[in-house]
Amino acid sequence: MSSISRRSFVQHACAASCACGASVALGTPATPRIADPTLQQLPRDAVQLTGGPMLQQFIAQQRLYLGLDDDALLKPFRKRAGQPAPGADMGGWYDDSSDFHVDPKDWSTANWHGFIPGHSFGQYLSALSRGYAITRDAATRNKVSTLVGKYSATISPKFFAGYTLPAYTFDKCVVGLIDAFQYAGVAEARDALARLTDAALPSLPEKAITREERRARPYTSEAQIWDEPYTLPENLFLAAQLGLGERYRTLALRYLQDGPLFDPLAAGRSPFAGKHAYSHVNALSSAIQAHLATGDEKYLKAARNGFRFVESQSYATGGWGPNEELLAPDDTQTLLRMLSDTHRSFETPCGAYAHFKITRSLLRLSFDSHYGDSMERVLYNTILGALPTRADGETFYYSDYHSGDRSPSAHKVYRGQAWPCCSGTFAQLSADYGVSAYLLDGTVPTLLVNLYVPSRVTVPLNGEKVTITQATEYPAGNTSRFTIDVARPTTFGIELRIPAWAGPATRLKHNGQSRPVRIWPGSASGLTRQWKRGDVLEIEFDMSPRLEPLNAAHPETVALLVGPRVLFPVEAPDEPVTRTELLSARPKSPDEWIARTSAGDLRLKPFAAITTENYRLYSQLRSG
Repeated sequence: MSSISRRSFVQHACAASCACGASVALGTPATPRIADPTLQQLPRDAVQLTGGPMLQQFIAQQRLYLGLDDDALLKPFRKRAGQPAPGADMGGWYDDSSDFHVDPKDWSTANWHGFIPGHSFGQYLSALSRGYAITRDAATRNKVSTLVGKYSATISPKFFAGYTLPAYTFDKCVVGLIDAFQYAGVAEARDALARLTDAALPSLPEKAITREERRARPYTSEAQIWDEPYTLPENLFLAAQLGLGERYRTLALRYLQDGPLFDPLAAGRSPFAGKHAYSHVNALSSAIQAHLATGDEKYLKAARNGFRFVESQSYATGGWGPNEELLAPDDTQTLLRMLSDTHRSFETPCGAYAHFKITRSLLRLSFDSHYGDSMERVLYNTILGALPTRADGETFYYSDYHSGDRSPSAHKVYRGQAWPCCSGTFAQLSADYGVSAYLLDGTVPTLLVNLYVPSRVTVPLNGEKVTITQATEYPAGNTSRFTIDVARPTTFGIELRIPAWAGPATRLKHNGQSRPVRIWPGSASGLTRQWKRGDVLEIEFDMSPRLEPLNAAHPETVALLVGPRVLFPVEAPDEPVTRTELLSARPKSPDEWIARTSAGDLRLKPFAAITTENYRLYSQLRSG
């Protein structure tokens, strides 16, 4: 029996690499990866969420998209292909309509109806396919198979002719088809992807042009400038890796945005200032796939450096990109100014989806628990507080961190336009919660626990089928218990991510007894031993309240955090408080804390517990 030391953990991290795709479906030959994986993403059905808000979001999203009418989903594709298109319109961004109009000189006149017809269909298909891989629900698989068949019949170059954002929607349809093939075993998706690619290519640029380059070419609508060809390589590389055709690898290489994006990032220079936030963070996942496919370290450096630049301009919630723009690395003022200038503080489902993908990949490549900390921060302070997507397509879009004049004015609202981009990423993200919770190093063998969430994971370890059930109320509670079920005593390791904020009283217990295991905040700790049925490993976190400044230039603008959660003052005057007053906060209930101040009691809530209240993210410190 022994603990895994921090030294061996870090040494192992330096040698580890990741497989950011899953196994190939239907026995087809795949394009081999140059960077061979060590850390593994578990099969989706190996992890079952057993309770909590992550499970609730997953169930709600799956139920919503399983219930959508096929004719409504396919109507834009049928109309643009010149085919009969029965059924009702979906509404909002999704419809094929001539209503869409934007004038950059007067955004108040914009009409978003028909902005990107059918744009999120592939994301809904992707989410259902991933959901089927988790639940093995026959109705879900039938929905996926039926949609692929019906969509396949609509594929035509006519769809993309004159389309506002051809690369954007092509990319979404690609991920839908490869996920249907990979996770739901729909063989027809292979041919559909080939014909979709043939149909789209005449309308795509010859390379991954920037928005500035696109503006220099002829266009009829401002929105055409917003297309995103630089995000294409991620899913094209995955299509090749799944054995769907070598042409996709060739296309992925063609659409890598090396000069404007990855070359400067790899060299440690940020080209992000003024760039669209979500799409450029999403493009970092293309760099990951390029590294895995080619072995070129440039792309791994670009992904790591790019993510570091994004984190350096994030709020305490982990959210970034106010008004959907990234900042220059030396800009210390815009985050503060945006607290009073905008309510569009973080594009939540889209941003969280991009954030989860890049942190999961970098964690698997580096075995650096910092990326798990970052994922967790975004999880609890942004997406788990999102309003649920409604049946009419209204979708939570922005997290609001606005601070008003002497009173909190941030509040939760829907976008106001049906079926926006965040409706697609929300569905995909909720289907990825399970595979984000655990990772496997099969060579040791060791299971790494990344997220503390009620769940059950079943995995082969040292030749035995092992089931580990995690019971927790984290982060409202400070403990998590792991109960082992294995047919015979088996030796393996369990590593627990120890967040960097964990206090000195954090400790591990085995079968109720504290273990002399060194806890390393910002790394991982655990036990390698012979486990038997009924063994229990427990972690108890020291979650002392702490303050985090907006940035070094504004040390008096602070957020209060307990564990991974930010506590937001609700319905409270924006009066300065002392450091001691804020740190006096104590729980009144799992979802409400009280801080005693000279102006009276200050109520605070985590983001997921806020409903209709006004709130603020930051408080101003005064001396005393």
